[in-house]
Amino acid sequence: MEAKAVAKYVRIAPRKVRVVMDLIRGKSVADAFAILKFTPKVGAEAIEKVLKSAVANAENNFDMNVDNLYVSSCFVDQGPTMKRIHPRSRGQAFKILKRSSHITVAVDEK
Repeated sequence: MEAKAVAKYVRIAPRKVRVVMDLIRGKSVADAFAILKFTPKVGAEAIEKVLKSAVANAENNFDMNVDNLYVSSCFVDQGPTMKRIHPRSRGQAFKILKRSSHITVAVDEK
């Protein structure tokens, strides 16, 4: 049985989160926490929070042993994009796209 957790509307671009997500996919939960702790990327904090929630869901809702858990699947989907403008010279305006992410992490027992 798989336990999962989802964080929606996280204000980080999905491509920045995917770089960190690829590091923990398939690893044991203890290894994943160690990797996320020492990864100097903004997305690592958001993923760590979701992973903690998935482990808590597995422990409390499905009575799984935390020591036997591993990251069975994890992915990032694109959330809504906020459009902003940046005024430029001679009356021009450039678009700024503020992207958001939906982060999903699932853990399972070995």
